[in-house]
This record gives sequence, C-alpha cells and structure tokens, in this order.
Amino acid sequence: MRTPFILLFLALIMLPHRAAGQALDTLRVTLEGALERSLEASPEVDASEAKQAYAHARLSLARASRFLTEFSATSAHSVAPAIDNPNNTPADRLYLDPDVRNDWDDLSPFNRIEFEAVQPLWTWGQLGSSIDAARAGVDVGAAGVRMTENDVLERTAELYYSLQLADALGRLTREAGDIVEQARQEIDRLLEEGASDVDYADLFQVEITEQEFLQRVIEVNESRKLARTALARQLFLPEGQTVEADALALEPIDMELGPLEEWQTMAIADRPELAGVQAGVLARESLVEVARSDYYPKLFLGLSGKWAYAPGRERQRNPFVGDPFLSRGLQAGFALRQNLNFSQTRATVQQAEAEHAEVRSQAEGLRQLVLFEVEEAYRRVLIARAAVSAREEALLISKRWLRDEQINFDLDLGDTENLVRAVRDNLSLQAEREQAVFDFNKAVIRLLKKAGQLRTAMQNGMLLGL
Repeated sequence: MRTPFILLFLALIMLPHRAAGQALDTLRVTLEGALERSLEASPEVDASEAKQAYAHARLSLARASRFLTEFSATSAHSVAPAIDNPNNTPADRLYLDPDVRNDWDDLSPFNRIEFEAVQPLWTWGQLGSSIDAARAGVDVGAAGVRMTENDVLERTAELYYSLQLADALGRLTREAGDIVEQARQEIDRLLEEGASDVDYADLFQVEITEQEFLQRVIEVNESRKLARTALARQLFLPEGQTVEADALALEPIDMELGPLEEWQTMAIADRPELAGVQAGVLARESLVEVARSDYYPKLFLGLSGKWAYAPGRERQRNPFVGDPFLSRGLQAGFALRQNLNFSQTRATVQQAEAEHAEVRSQAEGLRQLVLFEVEEAYRRVLIARAAVSAREEALLISKRWLRDEQINFDLDLGDTENLVRAVRDNLSLQAEREQAVFDFNKAVIRLLKKAGQLRTAMQNGMLLGL
C-alpha cells in the first residue's frame, strides 16, 4: 500500500488549486461581455481612434484647400492728422497747393483694412492628389484601429480562457485535496486496527506530502489571483473590484474549420494590416503626383482690396495722387506661379518615388507573410484539435477503467494499487483535457485574428463554447 499512496500524493500536488475565498466586490462577466468591455475601456483603442480623427482632420484640411487657399485680412488702427489749408484751396485741388500741410494738432481716429484672396484654378493635380493622399491616410487610420482592436480582443479572450482553465483545474484540485485527506484518514484507521501492511513510515510520508501539497496550494492560489488581476486590469475595473468568469466550464470553440484556402482568402480580403499597407501605397502614389506638380506653372485667380478712412481728410480724385489716410481700392486678375528650383523639385520627386516603391514592396512582402501566418495558425488548430480529441478519448477510457476498479474493489476482487493508479490517472487526464481545450481555443483565437475575422467572430458569438 505504501508505494501507491506516495505516487498518488506526488501526482496530486502538481494540480493547481482554486482560491477558497471570493472577493466581496466581484464582477461576473461572460466572454462576450469581457470582449465588449475591453474595447470600450481600452486606452489603446482610444489612442488609435485619436490618430484616425487626426487623419480625418487632415482630409478636411485638404478638401478645404480647394477653395481660397489664401484668404487673409489685416486691419490697422491709429490716429491721423487733419488738413491745414491756409489758402482755402478747393478740396479737389489740395494736391496743387504747396502750402497745404498735415495738421498734427488736430488728430482723429484712423482705420484701415486690407484683404487678399487667392483661388487656384489649375494646379496640375496638386490639390486632387493631396485629397487622395489624405483620404488614403484615413483608411490607414481605420486599419490601425482594427489592428488595435484585434490585439485587445485576442489578449482579453486568452485571459478569460486562462481564468476558466484555472477554475477547472481548481475543481480538480479540490477533488485531489479530498482524496489526500481520505488517504490520511485511511492510514490512521489501518494503523489503529493494526494492519500488517501499514506502518508509521506511511503516515510520515503522507504528512510530508501533505505539507508539500499545502505549499503548492498557496502557490497556485496566488497565481490564480494574479490571473484574475490581469483580466481585471485588461477590463480596467475600479480598484478593489475583481472579476470572475461567468461560465465555469471550459469548452472548445464550436466552429467549422474548413479548408486552408478559404482562410487565406478571407485574410487577403479582411486583414487590417493589408488594408492599411494598400492604403499606404495609394497615399504614396498620390504624394508622387503632388511632388511632380511643381514642375509646371499653376494658375490662380487673385483678388485684393483695401479701405482706409480718417475724418478731416479730403479725397483727391486725381488717379496719380492718393491720400494714404483716405483711400479705397479693389484689384483682381489671373496669376501664374512657377517653382524655378527644378533640381530641388527633381530630388523631391525622387524621394516620393522611393517611398512609394518602399511601401509597395512592403505590401507584397506583407501579403506573403499573411499567407504564411494563416497557414501556421491553421495547422496549429489542427494539432490542438487532435490533442483535444485524444485527451477526451483517453479520459473516457480512464473513466471506464476507474469504474471497473471501483466495482471490483467494492466486491473485494480488486487491487488497491490499481484503484489508486486509476484515480491518479483520471485526475491527471482531466487536467490534461482542460489544458488541451485551452490550447485549442487559444489556437482558434489566433487563427481568427490572422484571418481578420476576430471581430466578426465576437459579434456572431462564435467564441462561446459548445
């Protein structure tokens, strides 16, 4: 009897243990609720959305630049002297009288307003390409938001499944603890009855193993608290509030895997990284056109005007004579603007073309990487699913074995060592099955993310168990 008991205890101390106490302020949350809350509370998502908002603002600026690209007004406010007219010269002939002077002893308010407006008429694609580049920047920002959301969803789902795994193994640990206590009581009983195959060495070994088990219980208890804290931090819960998984059972994700080619097709169509880099290619292509526009003259319509007024001044009607304190005017016409630094323009175009070529090469490289990542994730799902199937089949066999050993033991036909081995193996296989389901769900989450389907799967409830 001694050897089977020791083997059983050594196996049991390796199982995690569920926390005995529950926090007073505990949030029970489903997987769907955890995923939605993580997206709402994540500062990472907020930061990505802020970048997208900045891109929208740049697009608005580019669109606004199509009209009145230069439109400004300047005002001046001071004092102006009156007119000293000692000869009483008529007002329309003051400029002919050499004795007319400014009277600085008689001051009055002076106001002047000037404005300028420039409307582009033909820019060789500069404005249109700038708008296209800004619009592509918005698409890049949207792809960045989706990428961040996928990262948050993947991390939250893994933490949630980890908590479910801890709960499942915790239940097994409680069963193991009960068996340890029963074994100790059985040894005490046999010693009291004077059984020949039990001595105090068995009791001492049980007590030593029990202390090791208790130490392990504390370790896994703290580890589980840490897992709960990690999920609570991911959900940004208030300080002092903990989280529990609403569904205690850890079940494999129910999904039709389908062929690899379908997943790769979905990834090419929906992967945000590819959408982002494709938008980046379009943006760089538009910026090349913007740079090339500097080779050609741009046509503008210009409009400018001014108005100045001060009391005590007289307007002179002669077109060659003007009073700066009393004037008004309006000018309009067409203008051409040509950048004559052709060497700098050529260098700018070459720089834009190089950046365009770089992003285009990155897009092709990323496409190949996405196809590989999807295939890798797909095959890991196949491996994990096979592991779940094997563990579940082995668990069924173990249950049949344990049931037969229990029946034989009750009929005094069984062997104690076989019964203990059956109990030990059954508990170990249950733990391995839970771990296999966790690995499978984690592999499915990764596949969904790599195929760009994680957000869709969350919305459809696919991430819930069977």
